[in-house]
Amino acid sequence: MGGLDEEEPPSKRIKPSSLQFCTNSNFFPQTHNLPLSTKPPNPSLEFGASMARPVPHPQALIGSKGFIKRDEFVRIITKALYSLGYERSGSILEEESGIQLHEPVIDLFRKQVLNGDWDGSIQTLHKIGLEQNIVKSAAFVILEHKFFELLENGNILDALKTLQAEISPLEVKKERVHALTGCILCPARFAELGFLGENCRVRVLEELQNIFPPSIMVPERRLEQLVEQALNVQKDACYFHNFKGKTLSLYMDHRCGKEQIPSRTTQVLDAHQDEVWYIQFSNNGKYLASASHDTTAIIWEVNADGQLSVKHKLTGHTQPVLMVSWSPDDQQILTCGMEESVRLWDTCSGRCLRVYEKAGLGLTSCGFFPNGKDIITGISDKSFSVWGPGWQGD
Repeated sequence: MGGLDEEEPPSKRIKPSSLQFCTNSNFFPQTHNLPLSTKPPNPSLEFGASMARPVPHPQALIGSKGFIKRDEFVRIITKALYSLGYERSGSILEEESGIQLHEPVIDLFRKQVLNGDWDGSIQTLHKIGLEQNIVKSAAFVILEHKFFELLENGNILDALKTLQAEISPLEVKKERVHALTGCILCPARFAELGFLGENCRVRVLEELQNIFPPSIMVPERRLEQLVEQALNVQKDACYFHNFKGKTLSLYMDHRCGKEQIPSRTTQVLDAHQDEVWYIQFSNNGKYLASASHDTTAIIWEVNADGQLSVKHKLTGHTQPVLMVSWSPDDQQILTCGMEESVRLWDTCSGRCLRVYEKAGLGLTSCGFFPNGKDIITGISDKSFSVWGPGWQGD
């Protein structure tokens, strides 16, 4: 079909990897520059003739549940091999399994797109057997890129002819057609419309792949997507999930053990004289602050061995301390007394720097702005105040 010998085994057909092409044909691997009639060496011969014999597989479905289609499974593996650059292995798998990644007409179509044979790819597109709306959408993508390359090479009249005689009659994406017209007057709009030159033919093929049914052209990285989905399901189902690593193993199902969950007491901190109402680590993790009903707050220092020791005991409140709040740089800390005042402390010295209060009202919460300079306080009258350097809240 279209000049391609359908009787050739997959290993003898040229299998261009989409990741190896760009607009300049000089970047193509040498084997991909061969004409269709040229046959590269049969890779299966290097592994023994038995590798080239199709293995009979009577079962159409595989897997313990019996709902995985064998041909789809093999095609996805083959696609993954080609995407990873293992073209010889991909060809051998096609030949041994007897399951082609793509029909010959699709292989021809992909090669034509990557080689910039736009007219030939349009002719082949009509031979694939797609629905008319898909054909129109795919043709628009192809012809649009043909238009861009003609303009890029200075063939303005040919580009205009392509726009008027080939793109416009498709009657799709009319706003996009108007935008293409503007490119003739202002070539700088290329980038705005997504034409960047480098590797653009690969992107055209990827866009076409999104238009085509996946049974016609297997999506890129489909095997990776399926594996990632399976790992996410395992992670979501992990009852004790507390994994610190960045990757999950494929060799076994993911499962976190109970031993990863904090489950035993390693230290008891008893410096407060009454109930502890609030605790919060500093942003850098070097300190812990605790607020207590005993009207005090304590800054604890985290030692090298993970144990905590008292750094400063903050006194001055007359009511139980409701909460604490660290500044973004951890140099200061706020404490809030229950319907009393908010105090600002220096973390290093433990000295009180300022007291925020409202006459006749109590403050009930506090926090720093992201800039580390302003603070905000909640008030018992259902309002809140913002305090900045040199001025009072209102």
